[in-house]
Amino acid sequence: MKQGKIGVQMMMLKGKVEELGAYETMKQLHELGFGAVEVSQIPMTEENVAELKRASTDFDIKIAAMSAPLEPMMPGAPGETLTNDFEKIVNDCKTLECDFLRIGMLPLNIMGDKDKILGFIARAEVMAERLAEQGINLYYHTHHIEFQKYEGEYLLDLIKNNTTKLGFELDVHWIQRAGVNPVQFIGEYKGRISLLHLKDYRIGNLDINEEDLNDMDKFFNKFTNLIEFAEVGEGNLDMKAIIDAGLESGAQYFLIEQDDTYGRDPFDCLKLSADNLKELGYADWF
Repeated sequence: MKQGKIGVQMMMLKGKVEELGAYETMKQLHELGFGAVEVSQIPMTEENVAELKRASTDFDIKIAAMSAPLEPMMPGAPGETLTNDFEKIVNDCKTLECDFLRIGMLPLNIMGDKDKILGFIARAEVMAERLAEQGINLYYHTHHIEFQKYEGEYLLDLIKNNTTKLGFELDVHWIQRAGVNPVQFIGEYKGRISLLHLKDYRIGNLDINEEDLNDMDKFFNKFTNLIEFAEVGEGNLDMKAIIDAGLESGAQYFLIEQDDTYGRDPFDCLKLSADNLKELGYADWF
C-alpha cells in the first residue's frame, strides 16, 4: 500500500529548542515515535545545524524540509534570506540532506496587494529554478490571505497558474479558515504538492461573563473569535479524507503543526495528535 511519512513542523517546538537544545528536542520527538521533521523558526546557527545533523543520524529522523524567506519579512528586517544568503542556505540543506526548502509566508508589507504579490512570486519562481540546479525543491506555504479573490479567481490559483517550478505546501487549517473545502482543494493541486500541513480546526469554548453581556462589543468580539488551532483529530476536519487526498495528489510528507497550544506542553499536543492519527490507521507512517 502506498503511504506517506508523518512528521512534525518544528515551529511549535522553538521554545523547546531554546530550552533544551536542538539535539535533546529531536531526541524527545524520537521517543514519541516521530521520524521526520520540518525545520522552521529555528535559528540555523552553526551549533543548531550540527546538533540537527547529529540527532538526524542518531535517531534516524529525516529532515524533510527547511525554511528560508526569499526576502526580508519587512524592509530592513534581520535574518537570513535566499536572496542574500543563498550559498549558506544551500550548504545547510546539503549538510542535513534536505531536498525541500519552503517559504513560510508572504512579506508582511505586500500582503493584500495583488501586483506586489505576483511580483514576489515571479522572483520566487526564478529562485526555484536556481535551487533546482542544486537538487533542492522550493515550496511556498499558504495561509488564508492567498484566497482573496481577484476578478473571481483565488490569488493562490493565480500564483499556481503563473509558475511551473515553484511547489506549494498547503495548510489544511488555513484552507478551512478561508471557507474552502480542504479535501477538494488539495485535489486541484495534484502534482504541485509534496508537503502538507496537518493542523486541525476547532471552535473553542465561548467563555462569557456578566460584564460581557453588559457590553455587546466585548461579547461579539469573543463570539466571532472562537476559531482555534487544534491537535490533529481534536477538531472538525475530516483528517482521513484530507490525508487520502494529499496522498493521491502527490504529498510525501504530512507535517503536524499547531500554531498555538494554549498553554499546553507542545510535546503533549504532539502525542495526542500522533495517537489520534494512529487510531485512524496511520501507525506505519511514523
